[in-house]
Amino acid sequence: MSGTFLSSKGRPESLAGKVVFITGAAGGIALATVEELARLGAKTALVDRERSTLEAIVDRLPGDHLGIVADVGDYSSLQDAVARTVEHFGAIDVVFACAGIGSASTVAASDIDALTRIIDINLCGVMRTVKACLEEVTRSQGYVLLMSSAAALKNVPRANAYAASKAGVEAFGGALRLELAHKGVAVGVAHPAWVSTGMISGSGARGAESRSLPWPFSVVSSTEECARHLVGAMEHRKRKVFIPGALAIFDPLRWLSTGPLWDRFMARRAGRSVTAWEAALASLSS
Repeated sequence: MSGTFLSSKGRPESLAGKVVFITGAAGGIALATVEELARLGAKTALVDRERSTLEAIVDRLPGDHLGIVADVGDYSSLQDAVARTVEHFGAIDVVFACAGIGSASTVAASDIDALTRIIDINLCGVMRTVKACLEEVTRSQGYVLLMSSAAALKNVPRANAYAASKAGVEAFGGALRLELAHKGVAVGVAHPAWVSTGMISGSGARGAESRSLPWPFSVVSSTEECARHLVGAMEHRKRKVFIPGALAIFDPLRWLSTGPLWDRFMARRAGRSVTAWEAALASLSS
């Protein structure tokens, strides 16, 4: 049912005119989602750190949209962003906590500050976003969508802090869902696999890594396809959304992708890839 939003009473309503607060909105998956929402007539508050980029995006979007400079690492800036959104639009109906950073290194080859920064942006940034928006999205009996990842469903080398942050987002979302259900607020968690953003190139190392994994973890989706799934989750207030949909198989069967059989399957190739990665990194720093 394209362009619909399920109210707290279960009646379908149009997404047109709904106010969506989106972090990380200046690029990648979040920007593609903004564009899809604009096509459906939603109003968006685009939150990111790049003022000039946000201004250019807002100028070309159809409809009423607001670009706001804020940082998910700075709670006070998110509070200000929420206040500006409500001042401009009058409400917040949907929150999409999408801002995040990637990683592709081993623990041994990583600086500890780099590892903890991933947790701070990807997990703590989601928490800050939710907390800043909570009063308004509760007032509207709206919907909160949190960006996790297929990384939370499997164990692979070089995804250490990233996978930990995304598993944390899923756990946070699960608790939040139970805390808000009686208030009429629905909470969803998104689990995309590989998406064609700046974090992955089909000809680069990340592209090769994606192709080395078994299906459906090897599937690479376009940002447009991913955005359609995410907007669908907003429309129908979904509990979880998997991109591609086949990843849903691994939600109740995670022992297949995190247990000893998976370890045995991955161990030899993991040993080769880790050795090659750390050797290449050592040669660059020598």
